[in-house]
Amino acid sequence: MHEHFTEIIKPNSKEDDLLAAIDPNRLPKHIAVIMDGNGRWARKRGEPRIFGHRAGADSVKAIVDTCARLQIKAVTLYAFSTENWKRPKAEISGLMSMLKRYLRSELAEVSRNNICFKAIGNIHGLSEEVQKEIAHGMNQTAANTGTILSVALNYGGRAEILDACRKAAKSCIESGEPIDNLRETDIEKNLYTHGLPDVDLLIRTGGEMRISNFLLWQLAYSEIYWTSTLFPDFRRAEIFEAILDYQKRDRRFGDVK
Repeated sequence: MHEHFTEIIKPNSKEDDLLAAIDPNRLPKHIAVIMDGNGRWARKRGEPRIFGHRAGADSVKAIVDTCARLQIKAVTLYAFSTENWKRPKAEISGLMSMLKRYLRSELAEVSRNNICFKAIGNIHGLSEEVQKEIAHGMNQTAANTGTILSVALNYGGRAEILDACRKAAKSCIESGEPIDNLRETDIEKNLYTHGLPDVDLLIRTGGEMRISNFLLWQLAYSEIYWTSTLFPDFRRAEIFEAILDYQKRDRRFGDVK
């Protein structure tokens, strides 16, 4: 694993020491991130909130690049929730413009790193321009076999579960089976994240201790890592620290060992 980082980490750096402490045989398969604190980061600097979101884009790059090099199977980023439409129109417009620019500018790098890009959520509720950029990015990276990068856009965990239940129930009725025969697997295969492992590690930056309607089904047995670090300051060293903390956990899944 260490060899994947020789080009980007200087010898004897903090990142190198942290990386050396990570057990490559106990990495999480799926990492999810609630990217919180952009607005507060900007406010501390006397800047508008969108300034913090722009700075957070570098943290996104660090997370994606690091997880790809660690060969993490899946990374899911909470970019825009269904509740975020309540924010000022200028901020929403700026976020969507940033998303389009990111998809255009980073697609080549994403492909070079063999990353498969996906968008999850009510994508049809976004503008046609954003939908086209998303579709292009997904089509261009569909054959990639490395880390699966899912970006949650116009996403709500309760809405996802409700939608999955409706689809599962419809399939059950159409097949002539009684509703009582519905199983968890019937729900799971209708989730946005179908085919991905459940989330092993949830990271939330910014110091808040809530999951904000994010991946409610998939987080059932996740290890949760809270950090007061604001998202624009969350970079490679902080990712390593989160993984090291995860590796200290005793995951029993309800069992007694």
